[in-house]
Order: sequence, then C-alpha cells, then structure tokens
Amino acid sequence: MANNLSLRAADNIRILSAAMVEKAQSGHPGGPMGGADFIHILYSEFLNYDPNDMHWPLRDRFFLDAGHMSAMLYAQQTLLGNYSLEDIINFRQWGSPTPGHPEVDVDRGIENTSGPLGLGHTFGIGSAIAERFLAQRFGEEVAHKTYIYISDGGVQEEISQGAGRIAGFLGLGNIVMFYDANDIQLSTEVSAVTSEDTAMKYEAWHWHVQTIVGNDHDALRAAIKSAIAETDRPSLIIGKTIMGKGVKKEDGSDYEGEVELHGKPLGQSKASFAKTIEGLGGDSSNPFQIFPDVAEYYRTVLDQKRSSAAARKVKYAAWEKANPVQAEKLATWLSGKLPEINWGEIAQKENDATRNASGNVLAYLAGRVENLIVASADLSNSDKTDSYLKKTTAFTKGDFSGSFLQAGVAELTMAALATGMSLHGGIVPVCATFFAFSDYMKPAIRVAALMEKQVIFVWTHDAFRVGEDGPTHQPVEQEAQLRLLEQLKNHSGKNSVLALRPADVHETTICWKLALENQHSPSGLILSRQNITDLPAASSRFAEATQAERGAYIVQNCAGTPDVILVANGSEVATLVAGAKKLSDEKGLKVRIVSAPSEGLFRNQTVDYQETVLPSNVPTFGLTAGLPVTMRGLVGTRGRVWGLSHFGYSAPFKVLDEKFGFTAENVFQQVVSLLG
Repeated sequence: MANNLSLRAADNIRILSAAMVEKAQSGHPGGPMGGADFIHILYSEFLNYDPNDMHWPLRDRFFLDAGHMSAMLYAQQTLLGNYSLEDIINFRQWGSPTPGHPEVDVDRGIENTSGPLGLGHTFGIGSAIAERFLAQRFGEEVAHKTYIYISDGGVQEEISQGAGRIAGFLGLGNIVMFYDANDIQLSTEVSAVTSEDTAMKYEAWHWHVQTIVGNDHDALRAAIKSAIAETDRPSLIIGKTIMGKGVKKEDGSDYEGEVELHGKPLGQSKASFAKTIEGLGGDSSNPFQIFPDVAEYYRTVLDQKRSSAAARKVKYAAWEKANPVQAEKLATWLSGKLPEINWGEIAQKENDATRNASGNVLAYLAGRVENLIVASADLSNSDKTDSYLKKTTAFTKGDFSGSFLQAGVAELTMAALATGMSLHGGIVPVCATFFAFSDYMKPAIRVAALMEKQVIFVWTHDAFRVGEDGPTHQPVEQEAQLRLLEQLKNHSGKNSVLALRPADVHETTICWKLALENQHSPSGLILSRQNITDLPAASSRFAEATQAERGAYIVQNCAGTPDVILVANGSEVATLVAGAKKLSDEKGLKVRIVSAPSEGLFRNQTVDYQETVLPSNVPTFGLTAGLPVTMRGLVGTRGRVWGLSHFGYSAPFKVLDEKFGFTAENVFQQVVSLLG
C-alpha cells in the first residue's frame, strides 16, 4: 500500500487508542500511539490467519507482553472487524470485552492474557516451542510464525533473561519479537534505571538482532522480512519508537516522548486531546471512527487473508489425504482427547516416596501420551522427572524430536513457557521443581489460572521433612497459598487451580489421573521426598485410592458414629493411622480417618457426600505440615488443627517429626485434649 495510506491507518490506531483512554479516564495512551506503526504493518501485511476461522491451528500467533498497551491491540482488532466501535467506546467498563489488560479471547484475535510484564513474551516463546515440537512430528505443513511485542518493562523483568536464553539456545527461528524501545517507562525515562546494551545482550543469547526507526513503515517492512528469513535464530527487532507519537499541546506544538504520556489520559497531561486528534486527521468531537479509506483498505486485507488461508487449507487437505494416520493423530492432539490409559497397571513400589511414585507414572506415560512435554528446573534427578527423560531426549537447537525441556534454574520462566505451550494447543505441558520454589512461579500460575489453561505442576520436597536442607527449602505456607487459589473461581465458574497432595503411592497415581484429565485449569501435584507408609486397605489399595477423585474420602472407618474424625493429606495421613490405632487401643475410641488430597475438589461434591465423609456434628482433628489454616475449613467449628507456625529448622526429618509433634503420640494427646 502507499505509505500515505499506511500512515493514515496507523494514525487511525493512534486516534482510537487515545480516545479509549480519554473516554475511560484510565489507561495508557502513549505506548499505543508509538507502537501503532508496527502493529498496523504486522497485521495488514505479514500476520497470517483466517478471519473466518479464528481458531485455525496453523495461524500465526501474536503475543502481547505489554498488556498496558491493550488500547493499541483493541484498535488494531477493530480495524480488522473483531471489535465494534461500541466495544472500544466501553474500554475498561463493566461487561465490556475490552478490559484494561487483554484477556485471552481467540475469537477476537487475543492469544494471551497479559498484564504482569515479562509473562506475555515468555508465553509466546513457549508457544513457539510447541510449534517446533509439532512441526518435528508432522512436518513444516503445520509450521507458522510467532510474533511477539515487548516493551522496556518486559525487557527489564528478570524473566526476560530465562526466556531470551532458552529461545536462543534452542534456535527458535520461528520467533519475531518487536521491542518497542521508546526510552520511556511509567515513572521515569529508561535511562534512569539502566544503561545496558540490549542488542548485545540478545546477541549474546544467539538472537538475530536489528535496530531500526520503529515508526518508519519501510524500515519495519524490511526488518520483518529479514526476521522471517532468519530460520536458525529467534529475531529481535529493536524499534526506536516515540512515546505518544502525534501528541500535541494546546498551541499545536509537539508534545511527544514525555514520561507522563505513558500512563495518563492526554487530557490530564500537558497535552491537548483535541489538538492531538485533529493533528492526526480525526474529529475530536467524535474520535471513534474508522477513516473510510482505511476501512476500505482493511476490507482488502481481510479478503487477502481469507484467500491465503484458503490456499493453505487446500495444501493441508492434500497432506491429510496423503498422511491419514498422522493427520488423525494431530487432530486428536489439538482436540485435547487423551488416549486410553490403564492407570491400574502402573506398578508402584510399596511404602515409597510420592515423588518416586510420580516418576513411575511419568515413565508409564512416556510414549503413551505422545504430546506430553515435561520440563524441569535443573532438578530432574531429584523431582524424578528423569524417569520420563530416560524414555526420551531433551530438546536441543533445531532438534525437537524428544519431549523434555531442560529449563535450567529458572522456575518462573519454566512455568510461563509451559503456559505458552498450553496456549498454543496440541500439547500437555508438565513442569517440575521443589515446592518451596513454587514461590518463584506464582505470577505464571495465577495468569494460567485466569486463562483456564492446563499446565501440570509437579512440586516435590513438599514439607519440613526436606530435613537437613533447612527452612529455606522447607515449604510451610506454600500449600495454604494454593488452597486459596483453589477457592478462587475462574470466569467459567470452576476452581481456578486443582491442588493435589497425595497420601501414598496409589493416591499419587490417581492424582496424576486427575491432573491429566483436568483441562480447565492448572493442576499442582505436591509430593514427598521421604518414604510414606501405604494407607490401609480392605482389599486393593489402588481401587480404594480411586475415591480420591472426589477430593476427600474415608480411608479407615469404624462401626457406627465415630467419636472423632482425623483428617489430613500427604504424609500426615499415615501419621493419623498410627495415632488412630493408639486412640482405639488405649482409649477405646471409634475413629474415622479421612484423606483429603484436594479440598477444592471435595467442595465440588454434593453436600450430602461432604456431610457423609466429614459430618459437622462430629469433633474433627486435622494434621498438616503447613499452616493450620490449610486444614481449618475441613475440621469445622468443632475441630482443631495441628500444624506449623514457624519456618522450620535444619535437622534429619525424623528428628523434626519428633520436635514438631508429627507423631502418633502427639496425635493421641491432641485428640484426647480435643474431646476433653
């Protein structure tokens, strides 16, 4: 297109972006106005997708890291017909599809939820890994590009190191990332916080780097073409853009590149909203308009995209016909359908650590769930994901024939990469580390939960029984944090997270089943380092453990109404079993034992079932290696919880059990005291 029309389209995006923020009296106008040129060039001339089939698996993906620049993305999607003018007029308002930070909505062209800086581009890199994984198995017929938009803040976030390192190490040549380098951030100029050479940094990570004038349309075209041609390295385009491009003061003079334009409506700054809109060719009294020539041009763009997608679909149909088995497999993976799995045939060693039991499950799943990608943060021999690695190989540069990602010591990066794989589709991502280090992962877990994406987190070394490693590695409050997330509902009204802490090896198998089948939220498996005595069973322990699918169940019952109920999860259940025997033998008490691997799942059961397992009129004692609040909801008003109220200490775990009161004797004493 002629550059004058191209600039006019970018100016239209600037006008709509500024108008959204002005109307809402809330938001970030300057960044979108500076980035309008890139987003317009990308979407109108390069990004391949089907406007009639927004979920087309072979579409190019666009991941926005700088969620505060949502107005830019909404304006662009409005030109493409995915939002109405009414939608963007109601920017940031109740019930509007245009929230302050974008939330994943593929029907409208939004591939990811973005907000906390750094996550969005890492999601994109994870998606690009998924694309390469699939292309390795099904050929370049399924290949596509991954475009990413990052700002100064995203580059500064620590996660960018892990993401940049891994993308370069793996040679992800399917990535084109635009860095909107406008030298302004929310409260300062960038020069006030860093003097790094960003280009050299990414080059050191083996990226292909170009630096251009980011508002020059011809320079943008040339840089994107060069990036697309580079297939052995990820590409970074550093676009030197202008914060608030086109902004004017009341006297008509330029007011660009100012810090206050980042996060303040133009009318609340020294700029003039009216003069700015008029200078860009708009009507300040009615700025929510699409210029007729721009609208006509975008109709042509959409026709071209439909035609291009149709042509590629014809080629893909020919590939499907020539490769029916492969085509069916890919369709199955993309649908999320799992193969038949005989969970009962997974061999488990008696009285083993649940991390080892998890490793046995992973070894069994290897080759059976072929689209499983497992990652570990330099702990595979300890979190037991090496059981899976022994059945496959780790990704290396240009080779994605295996299905294991060595993430290195980068827990947050790993969690976000796994989330990006899930966003892409066709992949079941798993990532593992120590439970104490889940703290590093919380931002990614939270956004994965908000997006309702399946990611399976494997967290081992679940409690103070890490022992000699001491309180830095002994989780205490971590489970309580996850249980709070279990109580949060996602936008579909379901639990935002499924947290599972199995009590023995057989429950571990069932918890893995639950996690693999849970496709509407992240799942977390919380696993022991130390061996755990298997729970008692009248017949088959595995068969009885299947009751864990209801979140909580009766492990050991008594005749008639119990005098007391003992409830726990994880290794504490076995401690309750020993305590119950003492209570029965020495006090003649009728005791029921309940294992509750997931309170959130238990609360989804019928009230009748909940009351059958944990009747509210029976005194209940809870035992947890975490904060007492972890069990408080289960013991009720007539109950008591024994837990930790400190960080732990360094000593052998059996010594800590004694010192902290996680013994049959203390269970006995606490229950006797509870019953008075």
